[in-house]
Amino acid sequence: MDRGTTLELTAADGHKTPAYVAAPHDPARGAVVILPEIFGVNSHIRAVADGYAEAGYCAIALATFERVRPGVELAYTPHDIHVGVGLKAAVEALPPPGVMPDIQAAIDHAGAHGKVGVIGFCWGGLLTWRAACTLRNLSAAVVYYGGGMTRPEEIARMPQVPVMAHLSDRDASVPLSGVDEFKKAHGEVEVHLYSADHGFNCDQREAWNAASAQQARARTLAFLGAHLS
Repeated sequence: MDRGTTLELTAADGHKTPAYVAAPHDPARGAVVILPEIFGVNSHIRAVADGYAEAGYCAIALATFERVRPGVELAYTPHDIHVGVGLKAAVEALPPPGVMPDIQAAIDHAGAHGKVGVIGFCWGGLLTWRAACTLRNLSAAVVYYGGGMTRPEEIARMPQVPVMAHLSDRDASVPLSGVDEFKKAHGEVEVHLYSADHGFNCDQREAWNAASAQQARARTLAFLGAHLS
């Protein structure tokens, strides 16, 4: 059962975006903005937010499809994947800066709880990388299998905050050749490679790898503790 609530955030251009917010029981040790996969703020992403709240952070999961379709919450069937891919394409086709103002609004709201990190999964991981390179008031970023982040135009970006990346060795969205190029260009990024498939952190998908997910979470919490304290 969800422990959080939903609020509405307003970007600099006036666009309003809902977000699921899970608060810790004790005073927050910082905050994390969570950027979902192509499936929206679904039960898995809310559970991820709840987990970071249990670890002591105010967690804000942002509905990143809102500019093209409100209220998206998908599962993991082939049909859902098809829908999610189409919605991602629609968002990526928006005029710049796309959804980045919405992410900035979430970061700014989260700042009331201390230093802020961004954690993103798949497409949300790509958005997290962009946030680390372009947005304000951010102290750390954690990317999980950021689809497309090893394209040349993304590798050309320069992060402004510490970044950790959890990638896998069997991921067509983030091929190993691209991972090698990314690592060569960004020695400052802490890259961890797992023997797992794309989506290994999601326990609602066949790709779920419990050992890799647990190890990645432990590394993430240590990283957040170092940079958000």
